[in-house]
Amino acid sequence: MSKSDKSLTYSVFETCLGWMAVIGSPVGIKAVILPHNSKKAVLGQVAIIGGKPENQDSHSYAGLEDRLQRYFSGEAKDFPDKLDLDGTTDFQQSVWRVVRQIPRGKTRSYGWVAAKAGSPKAARAVGRAMATNPVPIIIPCYRVISGNGKLGGFGGGLKLKKFLLDLEERA
Repeated sequence: MSKSDKSLTYSVFETCLGWMAVIGSPVGIKAVILPHNSKKAVLGQVAIIGGKPENQDSHSYAGLEDRLQRYFSGEAKDFPDKLDLDGTTDFQQSVWRVVRQIPRGKTRSYGWVAAKAGSPKAARAVGRAMATNPVPIIIPCYRVISGNGKLGGFGGGLKLKKFLLDLEERA
């Protein structure tokens, strides 16, 4: 993502878990910043990705904001949003397409995702793709766990990963 991309717009909003942001381009959603304790911390992440203060646009993302807020409150919500994955590899995109199909409340292993993405021996590469997922929640990378049942990693931390999995099991 170019730090000087003037076409990026964003919205910062508060959820029951903290402050988040959604960043998009004319093509689709480019990034989701997971909850932070402060708005300032989220704005720092937005700036790293290339969002400029004059490009704040909460109106364009109101529907997604609402669904994210409701999702974190326990409602079953879908995220069919169009994505802008420019700058990512074909392998990452194939992995993310598979992960986007994992049903709510279910988990799959890195190996399972690798096989479904057409690269059965690429479980580690799937892990790297999960680590670089720019749109967590929309691409539910937290639903991917180790083959031995352990949670593995998550950009928002294991506490948030466990919270999301527990949230989906209850709904």
